[in-house]
Amino acid sequence: ILLQHFNLGETMQIFRKKPIIIEAIRLTRETVQECYDFIGAKHNFPECGMGIDPEDGQFKLTTIEGVMTVSVGDWIIRGIKGEYYPCKDDIFVATYDEVGA
Repeated sequence: ILLQHFNLGETMQIFRKKPIIIEAIRLTRETVQECYDFIGAKHNFPECGMGIDPEDGQFKLTTIEGVMTVSVGDWIIRGIKGEYYPCKDDIFVATYDEVGA
């Protein structure tokens, strides 16, 4: 199917991300407990939907997009609606500036 057969009615536009403040913590071997505290996890995955999965030892987050793995060095972000999601360090550094604690 050729795109010329579709009437999309829109042209490409350019957008800028709104300047919002988020909270985040970086997962390292030293910050595992702080990550649990940050996301409010009292138990391991899958009991509470977040934390270390005893089956594979990976840190898991249940997000609005499904279960995601947080690797060492990734950031855990609390979004503007209280949701959590992981972010790779290079993307985090390119997207966010620290504004204080």
